[in-house]
Amino acid sequence: MASAGDNIRTKPKAGGETDVLKRAVGVCMRAIAGDHDLEVSFAKDKPALAGTHARLPDLPKKPTRNDIGITRGLGDSMALRRARHDPRVHARLAPEGKQARAVYDAVEQARVEAIGSRAMRGVADNIALMLEDKYAKANLAQVSEKAEAPIEEAVALVVREKLTGRPAPKSGRKMVELWRDWIEDKAGGDIEALADKLDDQQAFARVVRDMLASMEMAEELGDEDQSEAEDDDQQPEGEEQGEEGEEDDSGADQSEAQDSEASAEEQEQGETEASDASSDDVSEDEDADAETPGETRRRDDPFANLPREIDYKVFTTTFDETVGAEELCEEEELDRLRAFLDKQLANLSGVVGRLANRLQRRLMAQQNRSWDFDLEEGTLDPARLVRVVIDPMQPLSFKQERDTKFRDTVVTLLLDNSGSMRGRPITVAATCADILARTLERCGVSVEILGFTTRAWKGGQAREKWLKDGKPANPGRLNDLRHIIYKSADAPWRRARRNLGLMMREGLLKENIDGEALLWAHSRLIARREQRKILMMISDGAPVDDSTLSVNPGNYLERHLRAVIDLIETRSPVELLAIGIGHDVTRYYRRAVTIVDAEELAGAMTEQLAALFAEESTRETRRAGSGLRRAG
Repeated sequence: MASAGDNIRTKPKAGGETDVLKRAVGVCMRAIAGDHDLEVSFAKDKPALAGTHARLPDLPKKPTRNDIGITRGLGDSMALRRARHDPRVHARLAPEGKQARAVYDAVEQARVEAIGSRAMRGVADNIALMLEDKYAKANLAQVSEKAEAPIEEAVALVVREKLTGRPAPKSGRKMVELWRDWIEDKAGGDIEALADKLDDQQAFARVVRDMLASMEMAEELGDEDQSEAEDDDQQPEGEEQGEEGEEDDSGADQSEAQDSEASAEEQEQGETEASDASSDDVSEDEDADAETPGETRRRDDPFANLPREIDYKVFTTTFDETVGAEELCEEEELDRLRAFLDKQLANLSGVVGRLANRLQRRLMAQQNRSWDFDLEEGTLDPARLVRVVIDPMQPLSFKQERDTKFRDTVVTLLLDNSGSMRGRPITVAATCADILARTLERCGVSVEILGFTTRAWKGGQAREKWLKDGKPANPGRLNDLRHIIYKSADAPWRRARRNLGLMMREGLLKENIDGEALLWAHSRLIARREQRKILMMISDGAPVDDSTLSVNPGNYLERHLRAVIDLIETRSPVELLAIGIGHDVTRYYRRAVTIVDAEELAGAMTEQLAALFAEESTRETRRAGSGLRRAG
């Protein structure tokens, strides 16, 4: 096993040698991972690993020894995870509770890194530098209380010490010392037992579950046998599914960013460009009317149709709001934000436009006229007359022209507007939604663009009311929802174009409660008149709301999300698909894809939509063919 930095100079002389270093790191990562198809890229975004795609932080033009060591450490860590981590085993034995899951994920990452560290000193040195940088950036060297020191990181470092014999990095020692006595007192024996199970992930995970029970987290473990049965039922033969750790809205740390294991491989490139916006003369009254379908149903009771067995409730809906984007800021600010969005994405819009136009050509091609041949009536087919010449007993052949049409279709794009989407992800999501809405509109497909977040961090007015009411136990969802209509299905794209700039507004993106957002978007779709209804969710993490999770079970929001998805996928005519940005959503949705980089979003969205329309076209053709055979 080789380190991602061995056999190369540790300090390039010039910028050109940085490229040599990057190539060498990629080669060594593929060697460690045992995967020649592993694609390694360098970007300014956070590091991430998804399927066969790995992204490392870009090196400066003149990297220091420390810069190079950190990059090597990240590369070794990702490659080891790719080589020694089975996402199916991990998901099957994962605890249900948020805190227990965080510890479980962190200790598994410590396991795969320990395997490489024990095998080669270079790998151990690289990972040590990476961890030193990680905890320094998190300001954990200055913590003075347990409440400020994440227990999952402390446990992972204690386990790492036991497995490798190396002390905790200097920037993380204070955090470890705050928790060490408690950890060793509660779970010292279990930690001792981990060393013998290092190379057996399943046995290691079972000891970790025992360790969590010793640390008073038994209630969060869930039913292991049930999890295994569910995994067997849902896992297609020969196919790997990914898993992900819980993420919070402050942004994922490096080990959590590596937890995605999903397919993001088939992203197609296309050609041509997107058109510019033009003015619109739709009246204010028409626009207001266009934003109302489905709203009354949601305001009355968004859970009225849910089965009673779904254990989910809301403390109060008094402070929730469903609002048009134009109501959240002045027109002048919307124009400024839209201009900022256009400026930021001058380069990306061309790529998205080419992909969108390829989708348009596919959709338009499916609407072209076609012919049915060898019929007993219709228009005489001159191309078949030769049969009569050769054999006068052959009957005449007729043909008939028919239209291959889409069923009347509406597409809803539901965008995660949580804080972890801040920066490049939300900018790319806004642009992709904008250009795809324009494209689908040209093809006669109605498009609705919605966003979801909360009105406040950590509870807002709902939490204040809960406190005034004496903190009743198990209050359910405890935050103020904010559901945003960027473009209603009836509003033309020209009218809604500037609304998408709102996503660039500082302070808009907060927390995400995905289950209720799906119900809201679904209720709007169900109220539509179109025959075919498609709902696309775009998210970068599991549902997170600190206020709700602090007073309910740790998996409260995730459990509700799963129940809502199951309802839509099994009982609703709405076709549901999802795209996860740096986050594995395949564990939630049947039809889903995970991408490692926001830049891949345009390709993922167009390919997913194109695949759906292609399936529909195939079904229509088969139905038409069977109908003709029956008529014959």
